[in-house]
Formats: sequence, C-alpha cells, structure tokens
Amino acid sequence: MNTSYNFAFFDEGSKREIRRATLKAIAIPGYQVPFASREMPIGRGWGTGGLQLTLSLIGKNDVLKVIDQGSDESVNAVNIKKLVSDTTGVKTTDHTAEATLIQSRHRIPEVPLRKEQILVLQVPLPEPLRYYEPSETETKKLHAEKEYSGAWLMLFEQIMKYGSMTTGADHPVMVHNRYVMAPSPIPRFDNPKINECEALILLGAGREKKVYAVPPYTKVVSLDFEDYPFEPESFEDKHCKLCGSTGVFLDELVDEETNETFYQCNDTSYCIEKLNEVEPFGVK
Repeated sequence: MNTSYNFAFFDEGSKREIRRATLKAIAIPGYQVPFASREMPIGRGWGTGGLQLTLSLIGKNDVLKVIDQGSDESVNAVNIKKLVSDTTGVKTTDHTAEATLIQSRHRIPEVPLRKEQILVLQVPLPEPLRYYEPSETETKKLHAEKEYSGAWLMLFEQIMKYGSMTTGADHPVMVHNRYVMAPSPIPRFDNPKINECEALILLGAGREKKVYAVPPYTKVVSLDFEDYPFEPESFEDKHCKLCGSTGVFLDELVDEETNETFYQCNDTSYCIEKLNEVEPFGVK
C-alpha cells in the first residue's frame, strides 16, 4: 500500500460527498444523481465514474475484482485494479464469487451475484434520451413527466428499417416502473441479469458527472413491444471451444490457420474455472 496517499486516494470529504450522492441514487432507483466528479490520475472515458464509486465505498476488508469486457487482464482492468490496490492495500481476485466489490466495463459476470456484493458499472453516456434530445434541461423535464415516447420511437424506427431492434448494447430499461435508464454498454444478453438481482448495482459516469443505481431485488424490464418482444443475443447450439460452456455470452472468433469460426467464453475467469474444474482461484 502506498502510504503517501490517503486511504483510497481521495480525501475523506470527497468520499463522503460521493457516498451521499450514491445513497440518493439508491433511494430513487434509476434516477441520475449529479455529483462533483473529481480529477483522477486516468483520462476521462477510461472509467473515472466507476472508479470514483469504488474508491468512495471500498473498505480494508473488501476483496476487489475488476474486469473490462469480460477480461480480468485487459489494460483498463489491470491499471484500475493496481491504482485501487496501491492506495488501499485490499486483496484482489479474479474469481467473481470471492469478490465483495466488482468494477466492470461492458459486462456483468456470468456467475450470479449475491446480496453481499456490489457491482460498479462504468458508464460513458448515462442519459438514455440523449440519442434524440440534446438538451439536458429537456431530458430532465421528460424524466420528471415520465415522457418516454421518444425512447420507444427510437426502437420503432429500428424495427421499420431493419425488421428488429438493433441495439447491440446499452438497450434502455425501465426501472421500478418509473425511470428509463441506460444500463451502460453491456450486451443485451446481460440486461435480464439486472432484474431482481440480489446485489447492489451502481453506475457511474465521471465525464457526465452522474451516478445512478439499481438496488437489490428491483424490477428492471428492457423496453420492447408486444409484437416485437425484447430478445437477448442467442447462442443456441453453440458452446465454448475451450471449456464447453453453453448458455453464456460467447465471442465469435476465427482460427487464423484453418479460417474456421469458433466460439469462446467472453468472461475469461468463468472460462478458466470451468476449464480447470477446480476450486476458486484464491485471493491474490
């Protein structure tokens, strides 16, 4: 642990301010709470919102896991993990079940989350209405009036042009029958995992200075139509080439030698667990 910094990098006042915004977000599921986003030793757009939530919440007894698009070893994940570890001394792990605090970019782990865990998602664009309304003042009014016809119109236009909804990621959801929310750029495959999740899910956007939340056991429904229901990505009749897993989010890859297409688990730690068929990796 680097003792030249305060525990978890921030001063105590900054952490309290972020926690106050977080508590408000938890009290109003799906509502975007403004907060004073701090300057960080990483560039905005690389997960500063999620990192600020993690640093404000982490305690000495926590176990941290950081993933980026399913990988524990990407540049983004490794550097965030190192910053948090260096300024807190907390233990880190690659195993989802062992972690008490999970920070993720673009994925929700395959292993179901528990009520003792907190999932922090990095968010580049927290406003789901921004695609058709550029004014922040107007989007606030639309949320206040629960006027979301534009969100459905956006999906309707996709159906008219392409025959189906084409949101590959960040498909908007309705939280607690009240607020339409951007779930962060997770694939559609992960949207159902948010509904009635046992863990607390926090979403932070550092550049946009917003934090919002989905408390445990909250109803979250992906926007759709009766005749065009929401459908996550399908991997029917496909399995991971390495571990043989089915029913998980798979990456489509091409063998450079044979030019044949194959599939592999996107969640690397899940894949390694299944491949080795051993007990959890253990805390580092």
